[in-house]
Amino acid sequence: MPVKDKSVLVTGANRGIGAMMGIADANVSTQDFSVTFTVDQTPGEAFAAINNVRGWWSLTIEGSTDKVGDVWTYRYLHMHSSKQRITKLVPGKKIEWLVLDGYVKCVENKTEWTGTTITFDIEKKAGKTEVRFTHVGLVPSYECYGACSSAWTSYINGSLRSLITTGKGEPNE
Repeated sequence: MPVKDKSVLVTGANRGIGAMMGIADANVSTQDFSVTFTVDQTPGEAFAAINNVRGWWSLTIEGSTDKVGDVWTYRYLHMHSSKQRITKLVPGKKIEWLVLDGYVKCVENKTEWTGTTITFDIEKKAGKTEVRFTHVGLVPSYECYGACSSAWTSYINGSLRSLITTGKGEPNE
């Protein structure tokens, strides 16, 4: 069930084979983690803030994060790391990263993130800008889902949203 908090919506996005074919089939569907919020800023401002990964996720990002094909790495202590390649940048509309390598220490399958995709969809709606973050492949059956979805909610709804609305995010160091 979606959780609503004013202009924030946290849901799962149906990404199963049946859904892609327009068929409801609970046996083949999954729920990718997703967070949606709206802001008064323009789609262009939201796009620029999302691409400023050091401004909302981590000050210690290694690599370039501003053009298609760029590969960059996030590390949090010895607990988590991931290497992303930017696969799509559509100014004011969409950002997509492929997780090339992921490591999560606190779970049995330490590479649950590897091969997943992180997307940001930006859309003008009713005079506001809607930002929808989806971690495609981060599903409830993953051991890290609880901790990872909680962390993403904090980064996206807290730090990223703040960066878009005030110009100051709350990245980790």
